[in-house]
Amino acid sequence: MARGWESKSVEDQMGAAQAERDARAKPHLSPQQIEQNEQRHSLLLSRSQILSRLKVTRNARYRAQLNSALKHVDAQLRECESSPTEK
Repeated sequence: MARGWESKSVEDQMGAAQAERDARAKPHLSPQQIEQNEQRHSLLLSRSQILSRLKVTRNARYRAQLNSALKHVDAQLRECESSPTEK
């Protein structure tokens, strides 16, 4: 029975060591960089949704609205990618 507890302790220690190595390997981002990454991800999701809607729509006015939205999202993506990030 003691051996079971001992192996569990060793397993916990190995897991903690792995988590520590993973934490050191990850790049440390500033809050501004994290926010910018989240904003970029959100814009890419919006762009993907707009493109999928453009593929299936038949209504000309809705298509024009989606094209306008796509241009707006693309402009925001360019702005997001061109803005300098803190290091």
